Amino acid sequence: MVDSVDGAAFMQETADRVDALLTASSAGGAMARDRAEELVRLVVDLYGAGLARLLDLLYEQGRLDDAVLDAMAGDPLVAGLLLVHGLHPNDTQTRVRGALDSVRPYLASHGGDVELVEVTDAGVVKLQLTGSCDGCPSSATTLELAVEGAVRDAAPEITEIEVLAAPKAAGVIPIASLRVRTAGADAPARSGDWQAVPDATALVQGRAEARVVGGVAVVVCAVGQELYAFRDRCGSCGASLAGAALHRRAGAGAGAAVLRCPACGAHFDVPRAGVGLDSPDDRLEPLPLLMRDGGVDVAVPVGA
Repeated sequence: MVDSVDGAAFMQETADRVDALLTASSAGGAMARDRAEELVRLVVDLYGAGLARLLDLLYEQGRLDDAVLDAMAGDPLVAGLLLVHGLHPNDTQTRVRGALDSVRPYLASHGGDVELVEVTDAGVVKLQLTGSCDGCPSSATTLELAVEGAVRDAAPEITEIEVLAAPKAAGVIPIASLRVRTAGADAPARSGDWQAVPDATALVQGRAEARVVGGVAVVVCAVGQELYAFRDRCGSCGASLAGAALHRRAGAGAGAAVLRCPACGAHFDVPRAGVGLDSPDDRLEPLPLLMRDGGVDVAVPVGA
């Protein structure tokens, strides 16, 4: 059996395997490839018709209430199948809004936010990003990995994401546009992806815990109910931050946390995206982090 946590991964693995088999069938010539593709289409159509009939039966029996629809939409595997067959209970705009809500806590940790302007009939998602992320070296990563990844997973049918320009004074993250296309030959290469943090349940409150995520050294800081991730590299001396204790800044609230480099003693404000407190030129390199499906995921750029 596949549980709800592994559902999305199971779908992706299955899709990848089907694609590999179709590619392999090309070795038998164009006719073999066409037959393989037709077989896949027939199976998909059959299951799609079965799912549609199942929903009809639930509705006819008075069992297709809001609670059942919410459970379906919240299960990665079921939601993915419903999307494939055009049966998802939530429209594109609702799913995009939910995706943006999932990344809003991370953007808020940088003093930023994102708003959905509209979803056009052509499938273009128009966003407005605001806040104080201006000048943050991870702004592009935040956009491409946090926003793009969440929106694309929730609404694979969209054709493009457009980030609307805004006056500099408004504090909009300084990037003109971000294009996203659905999977296909013309899809742009991803610059990174979400990776699970190993032993996330063992993270220690008030410390910078070191982990290797996707081959990259990362430190995860637990501050109250919030988690923050950074490259494991001091913004001042370049040393590892593993094991560093977090301290509350004098006069600051309970959610404030300052990380002190164990090598050089430099101080960094964790909730404010790792900005240096001793020198404005020194800062940590934050990474997008999400708590979902009972685990912790960090977006690691390719080539980092």
